[in-house]
Amino acid sequence: MVRLIVIFLIIAIVAAIFGFGGIADGAADIAKIIFYIFLVLLVISLLSRLFRR
Repeated sequence: MVRLIVIFLIIAIVAAIFGFGGIADGAADIAKIIFYIFLVLLVISLLSRLFRR
């Protein structure tokens, strides 16, 4: 999942460098959404580990 975040951030940076603002915004938004999903899953995983013990 972190790999997807990095890929979309690289796409956003490259698109911004070449002047494709719409594509850069879209890729950055997708990277943000995936990042927030990753954080939620991380917290759920940590809490489940905590309660399992």
